[in-house]
Amino acid sequence: MAQLIFLSLIPLFFLLFPQIQAQSPTAPAPAPTGPIDIFAILKKAGQYNTFIKFLNETQVGMQINNQVNNSNQGMTVFAPSDNAFTNLPGGTLNKLNDQQKVQLIQYHILPKFYSFDDLQTVSNPVRTQATGQKGEPFGLNFTGQNNQVNVSSGAVETNIYNAIRKEPPLAVYQLDKVLIPLAFTDAKTPSSDNAPAPTDDSAKSGSTADKTKAKEPSPAPNGAKKINVGVFGLISGVFLFCMGALS
Repeated sequence: MAQLIFLSLIPLFFLLFPQIQAQSPTAPAPAPTGPIDIFAILKKAGQYNTFIKFLNETQVGMQINNQVNNSNQGMTVFAPSDNAFTNLPGGTLNKLNDQQKVQLIQYHILPKFYSFDDLQTVSNPVRTQATGQKGEPFGLNFTGQNNQVNVSSGAVETNIYNAIRKEPPLAVYQLDKVLIPLAFTDAKTPSSDNAPAPTDDSAKSGSTADKTKAKEPSPAPNGAKKINVGVFGLISGVFLFCMGALS
């Protein structure tokens, strides 16, 4: 009898407390993820304003966003801090033309996703996005030891610090130095305009007067003159003797 009364009260219970039905446990819906934005990532991390400026001016930042959001190819970005740019020798950036600025920023980007562990065992040199005048790739060299990774351009070497972002398809690592390509530091061959001026001796030897003198025959020695006079006198004497004999 009591069992029947309990069963009859169950519908009444749900009618009086309808909120219980709505409180059934459910897994929270995942938050929607927007497209990857390198500018937003660096702004959120702070201290990368100069790098953001160059990413924007060279349009390399837009290329990064386009590739990681619209292709299966990941990317790795090495972001120099504002202090890294400040510590550059004076005038370094001002000496770069527009093409070199693009090369400089692309030199900090690898066209593939590399985790921190990958960088410790990667085969050197690793190709970057930057290329030279003839399309030759600019590479970086990585060395790893005791969970520490160094990166070298040949002209600059520095440690790779904390990962600003480490999830595929985009990895972003902090640098405390700007990676200057070795090609930017190679000594240029001096042009003909910059050739050293000739010395006094060389200037004299190449003058017009010397060239004229070189074409003139050197005067005959005195002995040669005497021989020529003697021969002329002998011929004259023979000629006169013959004339006298004929007469």
